[in-house]
Amino acid sequence: MNRISPTRAGLIALAAASPLAIATAEAQTTELPTITIEGQPSGTGTGGSLTSPAIETQRRAVQSTAGSVSHIDAETTRNTYATNLRDVLQDTPGVLVQNRYSQEIRLSIRGSGLARAFHTRGIEILQDGVPTNLADGSGDFYQIDPLALRAIEVFRGGNALPFGSSTLGGAINFVTPTAYTATAPNVFSIEAGSFGTIRGHGSVSRVMGDWDFHASGTVTHSDGWRAHEQQTLGHFNANVGRRISDRVEARFYVGAYYTDVKLPGTLTYGAAMTNPRQASATALSGDQARNTYVQRFANVTSIKLDFGQLDITSWAIHKHLNHPIFQVLDQDGWTYGISPRFTGSFNLGGYRNDLIVGARIFAGTNQAFQFVNAGNAVRGVQTVNARQLASNYETWFENRFFILPQLALTAGMKAYVAKRDFSGTLNMNTLPVAVDTGITYSGVNPRVGLLWEPVRDVQVFANITRSSDVPDFSDLTQTTATTTAFVPLKAQTGTTFEVGTRGRYGAFTWEATAYRADLRNQMLQFNTGVGIPAATFNAPRTQLQGVELAASVDLSRNLTGHDDRLTLKQVWTWSDFRFVNDPTYGNNRLPLAPEHVLRTSLTYAHPAGFSITPAIDIVPQGALVDYRNTFRVPGYALFGVSAAAKLPNGGEAFVDIRNIADKRYISDFGPVVQYNPASTATFYPGTGRSIYGGVRVKF
Repeated sequence: MNRISPTRAGLIALAAASPLAIATAEAQTTELPTITIEGQPSGTGTGGSLTSPAIETQRRAVQSTAGSVSHIDAETTRNTYATNLRDVLQDTPGVLVQNRYSQEIRLSIRGSGLARAFHTRGIEILQDGVPTNLADGSGDFYQIDPLALRAIEVFRGGNALPFGSSTLGGAINFVTPTAYTATAPNVFSIEAGSFGTIRGHGSVSRVMGDWDFHASGTVTHSDGWRAHEQQTLGHFNANVGRRISDRVEARFYVGAYYTDVKLPGTLTYGAAMTNPRQASATALSGDQARNTYVQRFANVTSIKLDFGQLDITSWAIHKHLNHPIFQVLDQDGWTYGISPRFTGSFNLGGYRNDLIVGARIFAGTNQAFQFVNAGNAVRGVQTVNARQLASNYETWFENRFFILPQLALTAGMKAYVAKRDFSGTLNMNTLPVAVDTGITYSGVNPRVGLLWEPVRDVQVFANITRSSDVPDFSDLTQTTATTTAFVPLKAQTGTTFEVGTRGRYGAFTWEATAYRADLRNQMLQFNTGVGIPAATFNAPRTQLQGVELAASVDLSRNLTGHDDRLTLKQVWTWSDFRFVNDPTYGNNRLPLAPEHVLRTSLTYAHPAGFSITPAIDIVPQGALVDYRNTFRVPGYALFGVSAAAKLPNGGEAFVDIRNIADKRYISDFGPVVQYNPASTATFYPGTGRSIYGGVRVKF
């Protein structure tokens, strides 16, 4: 029986698989890709099992979505220094990834959580279908180990509905290997480079009868390009599978993640461009840092039925945070949940029909303390003693009905109830205020679309999706220099229209999408002070529109008569985000997102195992800094080159040189109401010239 990537059923997110479906025996020859699971030997990278489909199966499943999606084989990023999510997503159009420091980035899809000055909101970040987000929707990226990935699946906007997601940004699922999908039973690597960087990684996997396991670990240390930017990271991921019968399989996941990162802080624009390697005075005096300790446990149990498949996912995640910034934040909490999902395919009136039905119940509790930062991260007087409780109840379906063998009509809907309860004592160091409050959000988000495959490997799609983004506790509990308060914001809602195509034809491959999202109550932020998290407000109406394009062409083959290849790749993201008749800002553009972001690369690859890729990243015009549109950062162009070669006995080596011209530029910043060159210290300078290299062995 065919199946859609069940491993992605998600911890809190229902461990969803992709929206594709299961082809029936009656399906005709010209049709959208169908998926068949076939077990294959460990170590080939092409095998699969009931809970862990083969990588090619996952890719075909993703690309059968009636909307804008991307599938990335993580092996394509192995011969670069992939230190954070930007390095594995930089060739993915429509995904805005801007570096700040260490693994901290700004991640936004189609303007989701655009102005959030820390962590992320509006995108479900999943690992093996298990959300890394907390139950309130917030999250960071430290749990994701770029060296422990087998594939990355990007579902933009409403195309993530099979995950149970209905946010503006959608979902990104980071898939780790199992013994069936690992590229080798044993993999070890060592990497080193600029700024005192060193990283070691190892993984081992085996299939033993009805059991299989995969375990990997990575340790990273770097002194950092800027002062006060040292980092030490540890990642451990493991999964154990048990084939109970031909129809039942269970897989258990466990992970442990350690982060010790010093924060360099933000600078004024002048300081960032003249002395970019310095740390801010506030970061130094407060010894600002982020220390996290996360443990992850999950189970996916898949049951093959005569008419489909049932995946049941359960999970629990524990996170402890010690975070000295403008105050010292001390948080400890659990996120837990369960999510069943059914995927089936059957004839309806003689026509093929694919159906996904899912639900999830997940919640989390977080004890949140805050203390005055008395200097050097020393805890002074306590300011906040609070308990945050988030609970979510969701159900959804997506149905794909084939009007013709090559034309499918998609319809779906998600209903949700999200509760946010907050209690405790605020402003304990001044005038204590006891708080016991909360707010409940609910809604129904429908979706309709078409998917047409005029010829094999060429698809055209269009859809309309309703989205909702619920505030997290960082939005609801806002701190300024003098007070902390609970602010009952409205949920952000919107309607997104999307049309696009993807495919392969001869030497060409492409994916291209145009979209427009009309939003109500978009959650935007602005900095309230140096080192203080941004305040959130609801903008009455905004419009976000753009184009997402990635294309490649084989310019030449057999240049030397040995089946070598020269490939040109172009990625372009155009973003036009603005207010609509706002009483304060009129039709001004929203800050933070550059209008155009381009990446061009040219790869020469020889079948003997040698490749070289020069690349250029271009932002022709920098992003606006303030809501009043009075200042924008300059554009820039960054040149880099990477090269890789196979070594004897299964070894590989690479070198990766970045920002060759040592260009000074602004990589990210926090938005403000109006820019002031003397006092707006909100900028993160981009990293200067750097070089990294590594060796990997597989056996």
